[in-house]
Amino acid sequence: MNRRVLAAVVALLLAAVGSFVLLQYVSAADQRAVAGLEPVRVLVTTEAIAEGTPAEDLAESVSSELVPATAVGPGALSSLDELGGQVTATALEPGEQVLAGRFILPEELAETAEVEVPDDLHQVSILLEPQRVLGGQLAPGAAVGVIISVDGEDPRTHLTLHQVLVTRVQGGITSASPEAEDGSAPPAPAPMPEGSVMVTLALSPDEAEKLVFAAEFERVWLSLEGPEAPESGTRIVARDTVHE
Repeated sequence: MNRRVLAAVVALLLAAVGSFVLLQYVSAADQRAVAGLEPVRVLVTTEAIAEGTPAEDLAESVSSELVPATAVGPGALSSLDELGGQVTATALEPGEQVLAGRFILPEELAETAEVEVPDDLHQVSILLEPQRVLGGQLAPGAAVGVIISVDGEDPRTHLTLHQVLVTRVQGGITSASPEAEDGSAPPAPAPMPEGSVMVTLALSPDEAEKLVFAAEFERVWLSLEGPEAPESGTRIVARDTVHE
C-alpha cells in the first residue's frame, strides 16, 4: 500500500471517529436539554384574583397546566389542597403560577391590613433569605434600613434607605415578641416560600426604583431601625475602606 492510499485511509478513519464523537456529544446535549424541559404540572390562574380570596374558592379561577421544569417558580403548587385554610396575600393576575408564598392565614392578613400606608407611597415586595431579614423575625409596622451591596470588580455596600415602613411579611416569624400580652404562646411561623421571606415595603418613587434595581441586580439586607437611629455617619464601604 503506497503512502497516498495509507494517508487516505487514516484520514477516513479520523473523520469517522470525529463524527462519532460529535454525534455522541450532540446526543448528550439534547438529552440534557430535554431533561430541562421535562414538563411539570402546576396550577396557573385563569382570571384576576383579589387579595384575601380563600384558597378553597379558587377552583374556578385556576387550571392545571404543564410547564417546563426550568420555568417552574419557587413554591409552585399542583393542588389547592396544599393550602388548607389560607387566603391570597396579594392580588393575582391571569397567567400567574400559583405559588405557596402568595398565601397566608386569614388572621395574618388581618394583621397586615392594620398598617396604614400613606397615599403617596408605593408598596414593593422583595423575596429575601431569612438572614437578610433579621432571621425572619420582622413584623408589619416596623421601620427598617435598606442596605444595598453592589457586586463586581469594585464591590461596595451602603445603608441606602432609612426608616422604611414594613407593610407585610410572608414567611419567617410574623411577630418578634416572645409572648403575647395575654400570656398566650407566640404565633407560629408563617409559611415560608422555599426557605425565604417575602417583605413588602412602602417607599417613595425614587426609593422604589433603587430597591427594585438592587433586588434585580445586586443584594439587599434589611436592618431593624430604631426611631432614634442616626441617619448620618454612614459611608460607602469598599475593600479598601472596610478595615478603617
